[in-house]
Amino acid sequence: MTTVQTSPITLPLHPLISELADVIISHWQTYLDLSPYQLPDGLGYVEGKLEGERLFIKNHCYQSSEFRKMHLELAKVGQGLDILHCVMFPNPNYSLPMFGCDIVAGKGGISAAIVDLSPTNPQLTLSENYDQALSQLEMPSFSDQRELPEWGDIFSDYCLFIRPHTSEEEKCFLKRVSDFLTVHCHQANQSQPVSLQQRKLNLQGQEYYCHKQQKNDKTRRVLEKAFGDSWANKYITQVLFDIPNY
Repeated sequence: MTTVQTSPITLPLHPLISELADVIISHWQTYLDLSPYQLPDGLGYVEGKLEGERLFIKNHCYQSSEFRKMHLELAKVGQGLDILHCVMFPNPNYSLPMFGCDIVAGKGGISAAIVDLSPTNPQLTLSENYDQALSQLEMPSFSDQRELPEWGDIFSDYCLFIRPHTSEEEKCFLKRVSDFLTVHCHQANQSQPVSLQQRKLNLQGQEYYCHKQQKNDKTRRVLEKAFGDSWANKYITQVLFDIPNY
């Protein structure tokens, strides 16, 4: 494995993944006061092999006063699999949901595309402000809605999980993600620091979210095959879904 500095969009990826990565970075730069977020040594850019195919993973991370970590991961396995993974982890001093987005694209097209603003409160419900803003968005129709995993109680009623079959559906998904990001950044900019008690609840909500996401066996199996069990566990718990300890 090697560590290099490179742009997050340099890998030759599926067009929708490249376009969505640009949209995510653009929203962050437009609405938030960004500074770099330091990942553990050697985990910013990694290379390995999976079943004879070269595997590349590039992580791009920022932080702001409202978000302790904004993580965009772009991955490529040979010529047959491209992945985008993004999570915005709120600063627990603010009562904000978890923005999450994933796309998996193979030779046959995009097999999975998901976006959500996941609640972090004990009731697992979005605030009235978020509910009002999201309910006013235009909801496009998609021909192939996918079922959420068994551990998916962390997702909100607005979660979109689809398999797009046309370029029009891909564009509609891209717009949905852009709309979610706009709402999220506006709400973050208007949010106020919370009490110590609420901060503890926010931390517990993030911990619950991360524990649930760590149950994704597909991700773990891929990383274990490419890098081994110990490295995979470190990557999942320190990069993908780290639990804040402050």
